[in-house]
Amino acid sequence: MDNHHSAYLLGSASPGLLGSASPGELWDRLFGTQPAPEQWLTIATCALALAAVLPRPLWRLSRNAVTIAHEGGHGLIALLTGRRLEGIRLHSDTSGLTVSRGRPTGLGMVLTAAAGYTAPSLLGLGGAWLLAAGHITLLLWLATALLLAMLVMIRNAYGALTMILTGAAFLLISWLADPGVQAGFAYAAVWFLLLGGVRPVFELQAKRRHGGAPDSDADQLSRLTHVPPAMWLFLFHAVSICSLIGGGRWLLDL
Repeated sequence: MDNHHSAYLLGSASPGLLGSASPGELWDRLFGTQPAPEQWLTIATCALALAAVLPRPLWRLSRNAVTIAHEGGHGLIALLTGRRLEGIRLHSDTSGLTVSRGRPTGLGMVLTAAAGYTAPSLLGLGGAWLLAAGHITLLLWLATALLLAMLVMIRNAYGALTMILTGAAFLLISWLADPGVQAGFAYAAVWFLLLGGVRPVFELQAKRRHGGAPDSDADQLSRLTHVPPAMWLFLFHAVSICSLIGGGRWLLDL
């Protein structure tokens, strides 16, 4: 979520894939294509993701996964723009904190600040593209690699536990589960990112309307660019909703 300050703090493989496969077989399994699941499974995983996003009690738990993507977005763009990433914290109230150092202004700082609320939706869109192309295994292993890379930068116990449990789920599913389970898990995860990327922007808008979140990503971006926070909120909404529409079309093969 939004405990961010800039100097800056910003808030399918078959079983035994690694055990017996030759390098050539491993390459084929990772970069080959797998058949798309039945349409009913695609719709069922969408309904499952909705059930994790809409009810408030479940959202309080599932929002941790969105926070991972949010803070991971800050961290990844900080590295790509030449900033020094010092650490990431994930908190039990589903807030997060990403600490990077570098120039306090400029394009790199703007991109880093803008990456948080857009990251879950854009990751979901990228995942939908991979699934539409039949790369279920590749998606699962890319997600596992990103989670492991992010784990190295976690700086608190709750965050480490969250990352280990999430990464273990992806690793076990991608390594041990049969192709049908892998497909269902991958589609559910992507639907969750697409749907879960929409709600936090509305939550931030509601908080700001009532005088909360004075140091949100939108406010930091406003100070950096002299563009009103409402315009940044509009951008966050546009990215999340367009990603949901585009990703949903890919997943449903429309």
